[in-house]
Amino acid sequence: MKLDSYWLDTAPAGIQASEGPVEGHVDVAVIGGGFTGLSAALALGKRGATVAVLDAGRVGGGASGRNGGQCNTGVAQDYAALREQLGVERAQGCYRAYAAAVDTVERLIREERIDCDYLASGKLKLAAKPRHLEHLEHTAELISREVDPDVEIIARERIRSEVESDCFYGGLLQKRGGQMHMGKFAVGLANAAALRGARIFEHAAVTSIEKDHGAWRIESARGTLRAHQVLIATGPSRHGPFAWYRRRLAPVGSFIVVTEPLPANQLARLLPKRRSYTTSRLMHNYFRVTSDSRLLFGGRARFTASERPSDAKSGRILQASLAQMFPSLAGARIDYCWGGLVDITADRLPRAGQHDGVYFSMGYSGHGTQMSTHMGQAMAEVIGGNAAANPWRDFDWPAIPGHTGKPWFLPLVGAYFQIKDIFY
Repeated sequence: MKLDSYWLDTAPAGIQASEGPVEGHVDVAVIGGGFTGLSAALALGKRGATVAVLDAGRVGGGASGRNGGQCNTGVAQDYAALREQLGVERAQGCYRAYAAAVDTVERLIREERIDCDYLASGKLKLAAKPRHLEHLEHTAELISREVDPDVEIIARERIRSEVESDCFYGGLLQKRGGQMHMGKFAVGLANAAALRGARIFEHAAVTSIEKDHGAWRIESARGTLRAHQVLIATGPSRHGPFAWYRRRLAPVGSFIVVTEPLPANQLARLLPKRRSYTTSRLMHNYFRVTSDSRLLFGGRARFTASERPSDAKSGRILQASLAQMFPSLAGARIDYCWGGLVDITADRLPRAGQHDGVYFSMGYSGHGTQMSTHMGQAMAEVIGGNAAANPWRDFDWPAIPGHTGKPWFLPLVGAYFQIKDIFY
């Protein structure tokens, strides 16, 4: 079993990364080489801007290359709850922003001819208890009436036609969106940005960002760069000059295992529609079939940060959950196990805008594949003067009370979620 991301391990080689030192002057310095940063670099390059992308490690090596590979409509939290929290109009705006984000991903795949195994098969949220199905039915009625008529409740008597498991009582099907190979998408975005002139620097951790004679001076592990504008797209970076952001994000570990390739007839029986799947528990699981016939299975196995080799412990927890959900896979070999950090905000909504003269976009809270790509495009427009392109421009972002950057409270949150899952 490899303690590596399947997406990163099987991604194609050939990112057009810059070999020389970080130096010179650019219109925009983008800090972070995930989907946000690469998408922004691509869009800025199309507008004629000179761009440098600086990543502390490997391009696409953070959350963008460590997630479940789902790209779906719908907000990170329950739409009915969001509606009560924000009101109908603002909740509609949030939901529609995610629908637009899926459109952005699909458009870029077409326009840039990115080969990333994209499959538009929708998402099915599975009810783990009868009362969960009742809530999903209420949520589906609101979504259908207010934002997206293309949703459907799968009743209990039909659920085994979607998922051959005794663990579920029905589900909410959102038909738009799909799934893809994260590593291939990252490479495709990076090379598309490079073709538009972006310089991409890997292993160039940023150590300081300071104003200097009307420009920004960015110090990195590979040299010094000057830029007219800066976009921070780092997610839950635990290092560097990002303390203001760290106090507003809770970096939660999410863990994934991937099986050996499975027989086609077995997969056709277990998951005949090959959708993206997630369960309704707070300590939920998510899963899907990869293009090479493996089952990817992930979740919040433990409320802790991802650190090798302790990821293997989370992998064993996930393997047990997988066997409980699909007993026929109890003996399946696990080929990959890895973890990654999800940058969760207090309300699980993204944040983007400007702080102390520096642009930023982050906080995707587990729904980042589509929104990070979309926000890279949007922030390119914002930097160009169109503030209205940012759907999160009117959201305040206070620090999490008692949070100084190290998420000491995560074990308490995990215990609370486990208890609530028992009784709700």
